[in-house]
Amino acid sequence: MGLRKTEATGLVGWIDQRLSIMDAWNNHLAQYWAPKNFNVWYFFGSLALLVLVNQILTGIWLTMSYEPSAEGAFASVEYIMRDVEMGWLIRYMHSTGASAFFVVVYLHMLRGIMYGSYQKPRELIWIFGMAIYLLLMAEAFMGYLLPWGQMSYWGAQVIVSLFSAIPVIGADLAQWVRGDYLISGITLNRFFALHVIALPLVIAGLVVLHILALHEVGSNNPDGIDIKDNKDANGKPVDGIAFHPYYTVKDIAGVAVFLFVFCVVIFFFPEMGGYFLEHANFEPANPLKTPEHIAPVWYFTPFYAMLRAITFPMFGLDAKFWGVVVMGAAIAILFVLPWLDRSPVRSIRYKGNLSKIMLVLFAIAFVMLGILGALPSTPVRTALAQLGTAIYFLFFLAMPWYTRWESTKPVPERVTK
Repeated sequence: MGLRKTEATGLVGWIDQRLSIMDAWNNHLAQYWAPKNFNVWYFFGSLALLVLVNQILTGIWLTMSYEPSAEGAFASVEYIMRDVEMGWLIRYMHSTGASAFFVVVYLHMLRGIMYGSYQKPRELIWIFGMAIYLLLMAEAFMGYLLPWGQMSYWGAQVIVSLFSAIPVIGADLAQWVRGDYLISGITLNRFFALHVIALPLVIAGLVVLHILALHEVGSNNPDGIDIKDNKDANGKPVDGIAFHPYYTVKDIAGVAVFLFVFCVVIFFFPEMGGYFLEHANFEPANPLKTPEHIAPVWYFTPFYAMLRAITFPMFGLDAKFWGVVVMGAAIAILFVLPWLDRSPVRSIRYKGNLSKIMLVLFAIAFVMLGILGALPSTPVRTALAQLGTAIYFLFFLAMPWYTRWESTKPVPERVTK
């Protein structure tokens, strides 16, 4: 793209001769040409990176005072909240950060779907992103058990027991995941190891690959136009601007707004009415006392609603098995999205009315499933969950047809504002 070598002097120059830090700076910031028409939806990628750093740093601080044992876990959390200096703030930054992470990631994914950021040549970026999302769910689930409260214990018991629905190997698989016949201190210890060491390392590696893949092919934009196709004599895209300083400054504005909202939640609504920190989790885990209503934390509830929506056996296998299959398929289908969309245009701006209607229905169904998954099951709610599940899968499975045959608007040759 016409990058020019920047000569550095002094200590930076000495390091640059041995590590090429200036080339990395130019390639990924100062001379990384980004489309000039990014809008507010493009804040969420940088915000996701910000929240990841928050989770890592606060997590390290929490492990200094946390005891990963069935006998001491709950008490150590209370110790952090009451006796460790600023421990309550660090704990709330971590618990609120988990929910903020999923808010940001869901909006980041929605932006990718709206503007076709998964289409050629960005399929690998999308796959890396979905792998990060899948591991984030695993990371959040592992961390959810660590407070060793009532909802942590019983939520983990219910979710892990789902593995037992798999024919032949299910019971042994569930026991292998738990490391015991029931959720116990052994389960807590292995979840702690995965949550603190193994999964964060893999997630960090995938984030690096996600960014490298993005910078290799270039960023998408609201028009879905590749700015690399239109360059000036110096090899600079005529519709591109340097990511630094233009978008770094713009991202700082987004970070400021995000941190304001984040701090309001931490200082005034850290439990968020029981959605971020469930009331039952302020009681120590008791294997002999089941909470009145067991539900996962809010960012898992859409998939939990799909699990409960399957109430009928098929092909000699019970409803619980098919619920697990549907829940897994709801995540797996996201990975093949780049090959389901057959539209000649990327952005929702230029797609036909059918694509717009389906996207709106998809978003409504996902939010509805999230609400239903947090509520006790009733016949009416089950019927609504079945409807929401059908719309969710229809959005993806019907996409090869409605994106191919609908009328689209002409795409401009240059990006618009």
